[in-house]
Amino acid sequence: MSRIVLVLAAAALTGCGGSAHGSATLWITHDRGAQLVLTRQVPAGLTAMQALDRVADIETRYGGRYVQSIDGVAGSLAQRRDWFYFINGYESDRSAAEYRLHDGDVEWWDFRSWKSKMREPVVVGAFPEPFVHGFDGKRRPVRVVYFVPGQRADAERVARLVHGRATTNVREARAKHWNLVVLAPTTGRTALKASFSNARPGSPVVFVFAGNPTLLLAKPPFGHLRYEVP
Repeated sequence: MSRIVLVLAAAALTGCGGSAHGSATLWITHDRGAQLVLTRQVPAGLTAMQALDRVADIETRYGGRYVQSIDGVAGSLAQRRDWFYFINGYESDRSAAEYRLHDGDVEWWDFRSWKSKMREPVVVGAFPEPFVHGFDGKRRPVRVVYFVPGQRADAERVARLVHGRATTNVREARAKHWNLVVLAPTTGRTALKASFSNARPGSPVVFVFAGNPTLLLAKPPFGHLRYEVP
């Protein structure tokens, strides 16, 4: 009987859906990732709100579900600036008090203007996420698509990074709703952008990269902390 009580107590402490083992990464930035304020490792199993509260002085609203201020930087309706958060590059569909971190997750808080654009369903700056850890502990198969035979070796290296496979069959990959990294033919322009077929995190995402693929293998990778590049 005591063993059952202990198991139930442990479940209550960790909650449902997250991982109590391992760690997650937490970033705080301003202006679409232009300014890095803080980066820390936090325990997996915490909610995103609990993790943020560990590393920063926060003020919340609406019963602790909404972040109003981080380290004195507060959202403003008049200025149309607020805090937005992402998990592995996906804009979350739930309060930070409801999302429980899994091992390897990247929790990213960014303070920005929403004058011209409110929603950013997926951003590239957490690459190689969301390909490696997905969302809420679930990940889709990944394919790295290339079109030129000479890109094969680079595509295979990128595929190893994102735990996927290299392919030239983009039609099959799209039909099966896999996550895709597309290596565009070189045009002299370097860019990394994301497209999203569904506004819900965890849905299939396509990252299109133009440029030298070795940039994607760098540490930190190309596009680090950016919503999109250029």
